[in-house]
Amino acid sequence: FTASSDAIEIPRLKELLETYRLELAAVGTGAGKVIHGLTLTDPDSEVRKKAVSFILDIIDFGAAFGTPAIIGSMQGNVRPGNDREETLSWLAEGLNRLGKHAESKEVTLIYEPLNRYETNLLNTIEAGSKFLEPLETNSVRLLADLFHMNIEEGNLAESILNWGKHIGHVHFADSNRRPMGFGHTSMKEIAEALNTIDYNGYASAEAFPYPSPDKAAEQTIKEFKRWFN
Repeated sequence: FTASSDAIEIPRLKELLETYRLELAAVGTGAGKVIHGLTLTDPDSEVRKKAVSFILDIIDFGAAFGTPAIIGSMQGNVRPGNDREETLSWLAEGLNRLGKHAESKEVTLIYEPLNRYETNLLNTIEAGSKFLEPLETNSVRLLADLFHMNIEEGNLAESILNWGKHIGHVHFADSNRRPMGFGHTSMKEIAEALNTIDYNGYASAEAFPYPSPDKAAEQTIKEFKRWFN
């Protein structure tokens, strides 16, 4: 679910969730980058402040449901000519501020390592974990997106086993970002690894609507039941 805090009223969303017996797994922040061009690592400090403010609003929105916000594309990139360490310090500064706010709202903040074609910051679960460990907040967790992991990880199950204590959310999509079962991801080892680390969070679908939205939903439900029930 991706929205700014004013896209839908909280009471209305609560009503819809209750009507359809659904729970809100997470709220996305992607509109901050896609629509407003905001990232936590922009060289302009005013843009970074606006990015933090945008995400604070999303955290507050999600907190009304006890739900975390996800930072994906709003992490940004190291721009050409910019210093990598300085850029990472901006990311740490933003995550510290946002993680502490999330904690005050009794929710977590989810940071998503993306593949190399989408960011040049932190691409693997290991890199993300090592970045989170020295932060001033313990409320930032990682999103293990199986699509991105298929590009970057040498062994998906091993990464989950080694760094599972930092994982707070899973994106359930196949190697080609189609619904699970329509690519070449081997789910057996991944499901076993998630069970081994006692993962009890959400595994939510972030997949293409292939071959249609309804068929994609049916396929996801079938595969979810196969591996997690």
